[in-house]
Amino acid sequence: MTTTTAPATTAISLRGVRRSYGAVHALDGLDLEIRPGEIVALLGPNGAGKSTAMEMMVGLATPDAGEVSILGTDPATATRTGLIGTMLQAGALLPDQSVRSMLRMLHALQAHPMPLPEVIVQADIADLVRRKMGALSGGQAQRVRFAIALLGDPQVLLLDEPTVGMDVGARRAFWDQMRSVASTGRTVVFATHHLEEAEREAARVVVMDRGRVVADGTGTEISAVVAGRVLTLRGADAAQIAELPGVESAEADTSDPHRVRAVCTDSDAALAALFTGPLAADVHEVLVSAPGLEEAFLRITEHDEQTAPEGTHR
Repeated sequence: MTTTTAPATTAISLRGVRRSYGAVHALDGLDLEIRPGEIVALLGPNGAGKSTAMEMMVGLATPDAGEVSILGTDPATATRTGLIGTMLQAGALLPDQSVRSMLRMLHALQAHPMPLPEVIVQADIADLVRRKMGALSGGQAQRVRFAIALLGDPQVLLLDEPTVGMDVGARRAFWDQMRSVASTGRTVVFATHHLEEAEREAARVVVMDRGRVVADGTGTEISAVVAGRVLTLRGADAAQIAELPGVESAEADTSDPHRVRAVCTDSDAALAALFTGPLAADVHEVLVSAPGLEEAFLRITEHDEQTAPEGTHR
């Protein structure tokens, strides 16, 4: 069931929410509360329940049990009245329409619309308004979806993989715009697979797994669940580095396949072996750093252990 009993001081509230699809438990007693004005990154592996949770927030799905509310009202009403705006990764666009004509059509449907020129500026799409929707690149289409999410002048913005299809420059420009939008006091919740975006842009990171929240805090707080140091370098492969003493695991860096990234339980021992052994003449660009959100995310969502590390859930 969906109720409207949440206090107005809560922007998004999901309490004890359950949703199953046959034998699959997409949400398993999900509890999540987000305060007005927060910028929250929602992380989780595929199948963690993020998409289902987002569908609940905008009224596209209803829970089998539990309560969902948006600013004290039910999700369907919040969506209809423009309290919440949604940017869906696969949101349908009309390929034969120009960006401007489609925005005008959708703008006319809003209960309390934001002025269209302001939408165009905030979404940074002035260069796209004369283009046909079908001629846009993936990243450009995402910018238009962001504009659509802003049309109702929402107090809550829900963004599903907002920078998918964007190159590095476009992603940086998007987040520059998003920071400007968020500075107006709106609540922003975004799901992303770019963990550096979550760590950089969100004051709060929520990690979901198997339909529940398994970690909730700042990026620094969540990263702290991983002990040791991270060693990155070039000039050797992951298998060679994994054999060094003090190295727990090693693999190619996700952002640069020519760089090896190793999690160390004893970085001093690993470095000593590295610089006195047969790899010393080949390795270069060696860097030792504290573990980041990526290591913590992988550790928290490992399924060898059935519970999250202590101290990461609040």
